[in-house]
Amino acid sequence: MDIDLFSGIVKDLLLDNEEITLPGLGTFVSELMPSTFSDKGYTINPPYRRLSFRQRCDESDTILSDFYSETNGIDRDKAEKIVGEFVAGLKETLQAKKVVVLPGLGRLRATKENAFFFIADEDLDLYPYGYGLEPVSLKAHEETPEEIEAVVKELKEEVVPTLTKEVAEETPIPKRKRRPWLVAALSVAGAAVLFIGVFMLLARIAPDFIDRLLYTEEELRIINY
Repeated sequence: MDIDLFSGIVKDLLLDNEEITLPGLGTFVSELMPSTFSDKGYTINPPYRRLSFRQRCDESDTILSDFYSETNGIDRDKAEKIVGEFVAGLKETLQAKKVVVLPGLGRLRATKENAFFFIADEDLDLYPYGYGLEPVSLKAHEETPEEIEAVVKELKEEVVPTLTKEVAEETPIPKRKRRPWLVAALSVAGAAVLFIGVFMLLARIAPDFIDRLLYTEEELRIINY
């Protein structure tokens, strides 16, 4: 048995089993991770299987040697001996060189104190049911500052003249009877409507900008944790 064959066997077995024990070395554990949110809740990530390694052995777990026995047509005791010797050599290499590359899986590493841990390949996929699934973004479009400025300007040009026209039509006041306080009140009302419109627009297209206005940096870290 060589390292490529060994890695291929372990990977195939992990597609259907949650744990695979390497006798005398440790156990690979494959855990199903549910869908998660990221990017402040704007991105949904699909489920996947996370592969880790625990430096403990379940001596009753003979999945690896059983598989090798069946696929090679040899008796179980002989298969167990072959697998045991290979894993023992793997352990010696790991303790001496502190790293063993498992093609298609990742790297087994050892600390100075010979505590073993595993780093999976970035493209490792042990969840066939998730084939083709991609992260889903809830953001339709990421507006640039220039686009936001253009929209605000357009909104201002549309809202202010319309508001002024409607007020003039609904409350016609001869110029000689207009009072300063009424003009000021209408101006304040127009500004308030414009502010609310701009705020609602920014809340829709630039929520991060609104968050920075409403919360402190510390509050944002807590909210986005």
